[in-house]
Amino acid sequence: MLRIALAQVNATVGDLDGNAERIVEWTRRAAARGARVVVFPEMMLTGYPVEDLALRASFVEASIRTLHAVAERLAGQGLGGIAVVTGYLDRRADLAPRTGLPAGAPLDAAALLHGGRVVITSAKHHLPNYGVFDEFRYFVPGNTLPVFRLQADESESVEIAIAICEDLWQDGGPVAACRRAGAGLLLVPNASPYERGKDDVRLDLCVRRAREAGAALAYANMIGGQDELVFDGDSILVAADGALLARGPQFEEALVVADLDLPAAPVPETADQPVDADDGTVITIKRVTLPPSQLPATEPGELEGPLWPRLSDPAEVYGALVTGVRDYVRKNGFRSVILALSGGIDSALTATIAADAIGPSNVHVVLMPSRYSSGHSVTDAEDLVKRQGLHALTIPIAAMVDAFGKELAPAGFPDVGLPAENLQARVRGVVLMGLSNAGGHLVLTTGNKSELATGYSTLYGDSAGGFGPIKDVPKTLVWELSRWRNAEAARRGATPPIPENSITKPPSAELAPGQMDTDSLPPYEVLDALLDDYVEKDMGTAELIAAGHDPELVERVVRLVDTAEYKRRQYPPGPKISQKNFGRDRRLPITNRWREPRPS
Repeated sequence: MLRIALAQVNATVGDLDGNAERIVEWTRRAAARGARVVVFPEMMLTGYPVEDLALRASFVEASIRTLHAVAERLAGQGLGGIAVVTGYLDRRADLAPRTGLPAGAPLDAAALLHGGRVVITSAKHHLPNYGVFDEFRYFVPGNTLPVFRLQADESESVEIAIAICEDLWQDGGPVAACRRAGAGLLLVPNASPYERGKDDVRLDLCVRRAREAGAALAYANMIGGQDELVFDGDSILVAADGALLARGPQFEEALVVADLDLPAAPVPETADQPVDADDGTVITIKRVTLPPSQLPATEPGELEGPLWPRLSDPAEVYGALVTGVRDYVRKNGFRSVILALSGGIDSALTATIAADAIGPSNVHVVLMPSRYSSGHSVTDAEDLVKRQGLHALTIPIAAMVDAFGKELAPAGFPDVGLPAENLQARVRGVVLMGLSNAGGHLVLTTGNKSELATGYSTLYGDSAGGFGPIKDVPKTLVWELSRWRNAEAARRGATPPIPENSITKPPSAELAPGQMDTDSLPPYEVLDALLDDYVEKDMGTAELIAAGHDPELVERVVRLVDTAEYKRRQYPPGPKISQKNFGRDRRLPITNRWREPRPS
């Protein structure tokens, strides 16, 4: 019987010393639980994704140096008898520089640490180059499968193989090599970003690959936010027949510990073994045997979990948004945030996410009524402030807008119309950025995905800021998340954080008398369905019409989306929750004369 621990922990890109400390600390926790093997996420030592840092020789060298130092620290603290598998950044020293090869030939690597040394290393074989991934730019592929023999108890040894993240998502490669190696367990460090519905896909994948490999499979995933990406944990352990044995929580650091009954290791091979990887390549199986070692004396006790409950869809999305905001603020050294609170649903949800992420005492909101602000906008905003205990400041902007208008009038600036409407939004942006400079706050923007898609935002106005918590959240989902958050509060006996009127009243930018969003946009239920097909699924106009969308609306919305690309490129980052966000996923040229054919 082998006790294994999956350490789904939060790494910070570039913080080699901090990440190394976490490896030592969580290995100590695993030892206290009686684990013989502990698996950390992909690129745990460097954080993920490191992007162009992978091309910097000094960073790669620091990663390798720190890895060896971690192995020594583990042994020095009595933890050298535990087999520790962790991700890090390495390089191929045997490849000559050439055009098309990433500078320095970096590797997305994994290492086995034991007995105070780095026993064996490998690198990701399948390099993803889709969606948010651009790994052909940064890495060269690995071509080995490490298999280590470990004494599981007094009488038996087991063999354990190591693959990395994408090696599980693609056919062939290390999974096929694992079956040929006859290993009883496949360890897979991961940095698999969150998106809606991925947890079901992930479990199905682990079940299928375990059966293909003929081995139990341990999928250890990172948690935390890194710029636009959010990692949700959800680590998984399945048996060779695909039976679910353990599953970690979502959006929480955790040690997932389970006992495995693995087959005894076969007679060991004495030489490296090249095998057909079923993907047009050859992978070399490299075997090592770990010497028997003295483990820390512990009383393992009962296992927690090992199956943590699953979150509902809105709880999952909300958890991703909170995690993304919390880590962007914390990892970038901010202590507080500031945002415009209008009384509408977008700013209400943004403020609530921020308060849940970093605490209400660190959230500052500014009420900036103009001449067109309705009475309920101010009262709804004030109500939210009281419900949540936020820091609030009221700064009327009518006089500021009038002063700008007066000075601009000689240049022909109009009193009404789009320029005058946008001026109000830009004055609000100036106020927020000024207060940000004065107080050291991070400015949060409050625009949602539907607005960003159609360009329904003011450049250098409501788009001004450092982070957009609901940037990837369609308007209909904004309402759903707001109702869910209020319901959760009521279920716990707490005060619902969002005023009901902010949820139920018709949405309006309030930049002109009686203005409603529906003056410029179709109902959001209709719009979001069309945007999902055009943006997420990349349907053309003919496909959109065939899917049942109104031809005139298709032409209008497609034109809005296409012409707003320059605005989206200047919008701050925000947490990715969808299959295709505006940012790392969707990359279109700003200067672009291609237009979808008009509906016939």
